[in-house]
Amino acid sequence: MRLRHPSLLAAFALACAGPKPAATPDRPLAAAERDRAVRPPPPALQSWANGAVFYEVFVRSFQDSNGDGKGDLKGLIARLDYLNDGNPATDNDLEIDAIWLMPVFASPSYHGYDTTDYETINPDYGTNADFDVLLAEAHKRGIKVIVDLVLNHTGRGHPWFVDSASSPNSPKRDWYVWSATNPGWGQPWNPGGQTWHEKNGAFYYGLFWAGMPDLNFRNPEVRAEAKRIASLWLARGVDGFRLDATRHLIETGPDGGQNDTPETHAFLEEFSAHVRSVKPDAILVGENWTETPIIATYYGSTTAVPGGNELPLNFDFPLASRIIAGVRSGDAGVIADKIREVIATYPPGATDAPFLTNHDMRRVASDLHADPGKLRSAAAVLLTVPGTPFLYYGEEIGLENGTEDGDEAKRTPMPWDGTPLGGFTTATPWRRFAPGHERTNVAAQTADPASLLSHYRKLIRARHASPALSTGGFELVSAEGPLLAFLRTSGTERVLVAHNLGGQVLSTTLPVPTGPVATLFASEGTSVAPSATELHVSLPPNGTGIFRLP
Repeated sequence: MRLRHPSLLAAFALACAGPKPAATPDRPLAAAERDRAVRPPPPALQSWANGAVFYEVFVRSFQDSNGDGKGDLKGLIARLDYLNDGNPATDNDLEIDAIWLMPVFASPSYHGYDTTDYETINPDYGTNADFDVLLAEAHKRGIKVIVDLVLNHTGRGHPWFVDSASSPNSPKRDWYVWSATNPGWGQPWNPGGQTWHEKNGAFYYGLFWAGMPDLNFRNPEVRAEAKRIASLWLARGVDGFRLDATRHLIETGPDGGQNDTPETHAFLEEFSAHVRSVKPDAILVGENWTETPIIATYYGSTTAVPGGNELPLNFDFPLASRIIAGVRSGDAGVIADKIREVIATYPPGATDAPFLTNHDMRRVASDLHADPGKLRSAAAVLLTVPGTPFLYYGEEIGLENGTEDGDEAKRTPMPWDGTPLGGFTTATPWRRFAPGHERTNVAAQTADPASLLSHYRKLIRARHASPALSTGGFELVSAEGPLLAFLRTSGTERVLVAHNLGGQVLSTTLPVPTGPVATLFASEGTSVAPSATELHVSLPPNGTGIFRLP
């Protein structure tokens, strides 16, 4: 989660941006080390989410149904067939498996991360009844739905906090973290940031900013309430939760005591057990924006519970930055090194959650300067590496950042066509479209077999056609120069994936014994020549070939 507020000072805006991945890469691995990167297929999980393709939706920016310039649930319902029409015989939908909704509960802000009522849909988006219809229509098409559950903090307008702040004797006083004096802690990522805020003669802890006071999860009543709210939405039909700011749930002191505490892990284990008890196949996805060894700890025990007894999915922020860096530079080793570290560090049976960018990050199309070839390479890597990939809305058409400052620029309306209102609304959009929406829109790309949108559709269908690509093991074959090649295996199925991250034609011979191959996906201009001892592959610039081996 990253927030900006017009009334905050510059340092406060930086504080709200949250921790960022390290700018420098980890120790590069030698070629021999890379070539030993092998992960066997994970054990079967009880969850549908292993290997599923997720799509992140900011409802406010997806589709307006009532002409107020803001996206809403009815608008999303009207666009579900774009995501998955439920008919595997068609090829004009993305064929995603699940959607993650950014916060949809009542909130005074555009972003929704300062919740004021966990039981009510934001009126800007519709009603609880509209949400029920969304669930029914999504499930009818085979689309699972998870929602953002913001547990670390509430909005300061939440009745719990209003009560808590009213008196030191309030029954809700201990639902938040209070101090008679200002302890003066900074933020872990910004030592100058303010985390203790004065209210009625005392100070409350709010890690991100004064408008979002942290809940006190040392309090059994707060833990019970979090579980009750989760039960309510699971009973309503949601398929799981994305948990915001999970590193910061329980703090023990300044600096390192504000991240990754044993108490936080203990609560996540408790919360996860409760969710499984209510809905055994529900999924939890954690936002732990940090480095690989720390992310690995948030799975908990994969021995106690297949997939992990804390968070069965964790967003892989380091891999996201490496995929973009590797595609930008044409250096496959940058990506392979991080995959190798994940394999060596994550617990056995853990499922990675790779992605390119999300609502807190500069969009990948802006990062890669809207280069069509590089955007294709980034998509192809994301959708072929192990794990459960997440796409950010608009990524599939090359949507760039907007021109405004702040996080709003990363969350501009979805352009469905090239008209002035973009097919998004009949009124003035809540935010301006990103530049170039006249050309970068769904309608312009839908029927074009060479478009980025068609590229995503074909890659996702290739995943769905191959258990090895969706959930199989991984063995690195080559990561030299621009060539990233690896095997994915599941049962008797063996699939070779070869990416050319460079801008020139690449021809190479891989030491993969094979016979005749079946092509699951190939960029135009790809050719393959198998033999009993090796496989010769020729790939166009930024091209990908995916081949099922005998």
